[in-house]
Amino acid sequence: MKDMEKLYKSIAPRLTNWLVSSGSQYDEACDIVQNTFLKIWKMRDDVRDDASSVSGLAFTIARNLRKNLVRDNSRLTFVGDIRDSDDGIGGETESPTVGMTAHLDALPQQRETSQSDTEYLRKRLLEAFAKLPPILRDAYTMFQVGEMSVRDIANQTGVSENLVKVRIFRAKEKLKVILADLHVTF
Repeated sequence: MKDMEKLYKSIAPRLTNWLVSSGSQYDEACDIVQNTFLKIWKMRDDVRDDASSVSGLAFTIARNLRKNLVRDNSRLTFVGDIRDSDDGIGGETESPTVGMTAHLDALPQQRETSQSDTEYLRKRLLEAFAKLPPILRDAYTMFQVGEMSVRDIANQTGVSENLVKVRIFRAKEKLKVILADLHVTF
């Protein structure tokens, strides 16, 4: 490989975005990307010197590293946010989507999005992606977030280009249903 730095600069941001959209934390995604390119560097004599083959290899290695990390961490127990069941005054609680939906309807008129809005939207997107079957989620995130072509996804996953298109379409349709209350377009 002649220009590893150029390849890294073109692939690493897409790979990081894909990992984050697949549920990894940003720091974890950065570590996976680094380890991915270390593996590619070690294999540099055996890899074809074109961007598409390196891109496919990078996404495959990163996916496997992420699977290994998830498997290794599956034995650990993480405690989420601990909240009282009584978050409101006077003993009444409100569904988190009730207050946020009204607030989200006002977002297009605002110039800035608050941190809590961003966190809520990120949480909803991650939950929506988690509800997708893995084959649909992988195809959609490789295409949309990883900016891979349908042909590259087909080559990497070993299925036809038409099947990749179908998976991307089905993922979009399922996301529209899951996130219908947000009025999101895909």
